[in-house]
This record gives sequence, structure tokens and C-alpha cells, in this order.
Amino acid sequence: MQVIVENVSKKYQVGDEEITVLDAVSFQIEAGDFLVITGPSGAGKTTLLNLLGTLDAPSAGKILYDGVEAGALHPNQIADFRRDHIGFVFQFYNLIPQLSAKENVMLPLLPSMKQLDFDLQDRAVALLAEVGLDGKGEKYPYQLSGGEQQRVAIARALVNTPSLVLADEPTGNLDMEIGEQILHILQEVNRKQGVTVVLVTHNAGFTHFGTRVIRIQDQKLHEVR
Repeated sequence: MQVIVENVSKKYQVGDEEITVLDAVSFQIEAGDFLVITGPSGAGKTTLLNLLGTLDAPSAGKILYDGVEAGALHPNQIADFRRDHIGFVFQFYNLIPQLSAKENVMLPLLPSMKQLDFDLQDRAVALLAEVGLDGKGEKYPYQLSGGEQQRVAIARALVNTPSLVLADEPTGNLDMEIGEQILHILQEVNRKQGVTVVLVTHNAGFTHFGTRVIRIQDQKLHEVR
């Protein structure tokens, strides 16, 4: 998926003060890119990812996905677009503790399960095997390590066959070795399936995974490579 960000700003009102997080940023993500976004804590990395994921709307400017402007869509259309085209991987996994690994992977598509043209359980089992969790579909989150839980979260992000995967500090709760393994999985998804990946990380040691690197600082974007 190609994403074009045009003069996007994001401001928040905090009491009487207006806080600018992003100031008229413009850049383009080409289909098949693995874009790494870095920057100091509080620089606006997660804010930008939320905007790219249509979880929040810009204060100014626009974002286009394969030529479609998200801001021009009705809220229900935005929700459908997000469900059909975007996968999310979060720092804290966000797994439902009462559901098995397989059920957690299935969760995003359960409401539309009857309309699917494939077997959702089979898809979940196949995705768990793809991320190295073959045979662990019936395990619950408390029975899995942190790295395994993040693998479940990646499988869940891929269940809708997204064009765009957004990963917000997915290694933040993991040690360096396990973090590398998680990013290798995302890299394989990007290379083999052509999925566009945007990774937010504060760890400069992970930037080599990206085909491009952008740094956020002082509300602006700076292309690193």
C-alpha cells in the first residue's frame, strides 16, 4: 500500500495551552517499504502511527492510501477500511487473557466470520505456524513467554491479510535477542508477502531492519536513509 502524508499537523489542547506534536510533516511510503521511524521519547512517534492507522485524525493536512483520503470517509467507512487493510502490533501485546492464542488471532474477524470466503480457524492455525508457534494455538497468554505473546500479536495483525502493518515499539518489553527475532518475522512478512511495514522504535540498533529510516525531532521529520 502506498501512503502519502501531506502537510499533516497534530495539535492537542491541554487546558489553556495548545501543544503541537507534529508540524506540517510530509512524506511518502511506497508499497513494499519497511519504514522505521525513530526519535526521542515524546517526539510524536506513536501519534504519527495512530494517524497512519486512522485511529486519530490530523488537525491539518491529509493522508492518502492508494489515492484514497481517509479524512473524506464516513466513520463507518474508516472502520471498515482499517479492518480490511491495516494490521496493528502493539508494545503490550493486548491479548485477551481469557482467549487462547488461536482465538486471539481470530478475534479481529470474528464479527464478520460468516461473510468470509475462508475458514478463519484454519487461517489462525496457519499464521501461528508461520510465526513459529505451531501446536500452541490452544495455549493461553499466561502460558506463553513475552516473545511468544508478541508472535501471537503479529499473527493477529496478519489475519485480515493487510496491505499495511503498523508496529508500535513491538520489542519494547523484550530483550535484545527476542526483539531481533520479532523484527525478523516482520521483515519476512515484508519481503515475502510485499506487505508495507511501518515500525516505530526508540532503539537505534533496530534501524537496519528498515529499507528506509525517518527520525522525528522538534515536530519535524528528517529522512535518515
